[in-house]
Amino acid sequence: MHDTLNLEERGVPTLFVATVEFTDGARAQGRALGADPVAVYVDHPIQDRTDDELREIADRHWPRLREAMLSG
Repeated sequence: MHDTLNLEERGVPTLFVATVEFTDGARAQGRALGADPVAVYVDHPIQDRTDDELREIADRHWPRLREAMLSG
C-alpha cells in the first residue's frame, strides 16, 4: 500500500492488487493513510500455486485489471 501511494504521489499511475483475504485490511489501511487506491482483489491464496494456476487466475481477472488500469 505504501509503495502504491508513494508512486501515485510521484505521478506514476498504479494499480493495487491483493488477494480477497486482504480486502478489509487494505481498505482500512488506505482510509488510515487518507487514500483510496485503484484496487483489484484476486483469489486467495496465491502462495504455493503452480505457474498454470497463477496464469489461470491472471486470465480470469484480466478484464477487471484492464478496466481498473484504464479507468484509474
